Amino acid sequence: MLLGIALKSLLILGAARLAALGFGRRPAALRHTVWTAAFASLLALPVLVLFPPIPRLPAPEVLAPAVGFVVNAVQGPAAPAISAKATSAAVPPNQTRLPDLPTLIFSLWAAGASISFLCMLLAMGGLSRMRRAGRPHSVPDLATLTRLLGIRGDVDVIEGPAGSMPISFGVFKPAVSMPADATGWDDERRRMVLLHELAHVRRRDAATHLMARTAMCLHWCNPLAWSAWREFLKERERAADDLVLTAGARPSEYARHLLEIASSLRTPQFAGAAAVAMARPSQLEGRLHAILDSSCNRQPAPRAFGLLAALTAVALLLPLASVRAQEGAAQAVPEVDATIRSATAQRNFRLVDDAARIALEAGNLDAARKLLQTSLAIRGEVSGQQSGDYAIGLMSLGELERKAGKLSEATALFEQSASVAGASPRAVPALIKLGVLAAIGKDYEKAAQYLERARIAGPKDVRAMIWLAVVREKQEKTGDAEMLFRQAAELAEEKAELLLATDLYGRFLSGQGRIKDAAPVREKVEQLRKAQVPPPAPKPPANVHRIGGGVSAPKLISKVEPEYSEEARLAHYEGKVAIYTEIHPDGRAHNTRVLRGLGLGLDDKALDAIRQWRFEPGRKDGQAVTVAATIEVNFRLL
Repeated sequence: MLLGIALKSLLILGAARLAALGFGRRPAALRHTVWTAAFASLLALPVLVLFPPIPRLPAPEVLAPAVGFVVNAVQGPAAPAISAKATSAAVPPNQTRLPDLPTLIFSLWAAGASISFLCMLLAMGGLSRMRRAGRPHSVPDLATLTRLLGIRGDVDVIEGPAGSMPISFGVFKPAVSMPADATGWDDERRRMVLLHELAHVRRRDAATHLMARTAMCLHWCNPLAWSAWREFLKERERAADDLVLTAGARPSEYARHLLEIASSLRTPQFAGAAAVAMARPSQLEGRLHAILDSSCNRQPAPRAFGLLAALTAVALLLPLASVRAQEGAAQAVPEVDATIRSATAQRNFRLVDDAARIALEAGNLDAARKLLQTSLAIRGEVSGQQSGDYAIGLMSLGELERKAGKLSEATALFEQSASVAGASPRAVPALIKLGVLAAIGKDYEKAAQYLERARIAGPKDVRAMIWLAVVREKQEKTGDAEMLFRQAAELAEEKAELLLATDLYGRFLSGQGRIKDAAPVREKVEQLRKAQVPPPAPKPPANVHRIGGGVSAPKLISKVEPEYSEEARLAHYEGKVAIYTEIHPDGRAHNTRVLRGLGLGLDDKALDAIRQWRFEPGRKDGQAVTVAATIEVNFRLL
């Protein structure tokens, strides 16, 4: 999200820069209006990204069920060769991970934004204390000056510290701070200084200053934003100078007073973040040149121009917000080449692994393959080609090739992963994959060899026991199969493994005609399933609706039947997968995720099918809206 906001802010600032250049010979007030609109857009951009006016596809969140669809996926007992869409339920061993790059970037941005906001709040607090403690500064002709500039309402003029720069501040109750030693100035200088500060009041520069400064707190790490900030300040002071000169000040005298004030007075430390100071030495040369240039156009910006700038900003922001919505809908794959370059430069394989995961979810296998190949190369460079990290990288790439239906390539990668891991527990996932592939191909002897190696490498690995039991059952070695099923059910600690082992053990006993022995096991399976409670639902996003209260339920128009995974078919595994999804106005299921799964590839098969379904969207007040739904897919074998 931060990257998207940063890129869009570049477009906004680039457009503002071009517009300001186009008004190069026009009044400074016009250019300042352009920069003001740009900073207002920068401030609104994060809000529009999070809550766009065009319904956005929200980030995946688990919500309470709103409407349910029940679908049966019934498959016959035949076991053909593995499907090209086969996916795996096994995962590499858990590994401790350091905070990833996006987390570090977000933490750095948040720290900088917090410090910037704190500085601005401290400055506002300092100005408030100065206003309360400051004595009124006597200005006999204040009413005349305010009328001259067309200011309505009162303006407080207070006495600030001696030697301090004149400043104006206050959004609702404007005030001007004059240095305590200003009483020693001649009348002309005091009049010039007051006219300048009152010009800021007339232009409401205190309010635009705080608005732009708030935007800078959010975009503090953007170099172009700082460049725009300098332009914003420069054009604001030039616009105020133009008001003073059009009020009758002589350019040469005004320039002399400005130069003397800038060289002799200092801006209070706290004022810069929340107040408008009269003179900054860094801007002085350009301001003096503009003041003395008789050809400058000094007319104020017409109100129609401000409205035009606002409409232009809105016209630019809304498409940017809709682009974000479409990115969210498609779960856009990060720019592959840029991600690879960044990961290679940082030698960070996790960066490309995360991008590959997103590419897989989006169904972009080519991009995922390119990213995982880069991850494997980085793992080999950083940890060595005989390391556990390299073995995990080979596993990930093998899983991709298996999903793509390239079984020979997948087998070779799994073999290489097992070889690199040796006799360590890291070899277990690859050996299980090889054993399952061999069993699906009905080479049960070879499958048993792989799975026995997995048991030796991980003596307490429940998955290895389960699959070896399945293979032994296929080999009609029922005594070995029963022992392995029972051991797996006794050793399983993780809930999904416990349910799988117990369920398959019960099915095995029933298949052997041992109904009495199977009964307590089947009862335990039912208890375990009832205990499978989906995670608690967070508060729904504002643009995701529930059924009721004027919101109609979406209706299923067409569906693709879920396929049975080869692993589940091999193990004769059945059950229900509960999927959370959001049916969008386009009639498609978005943000799908598993609430209650089965494993053995059935979860992925359910997700693949649901993403291809078409719905008549739910409606509220006659308009299509996003509606939360749960879908149960019932997998069973005949």
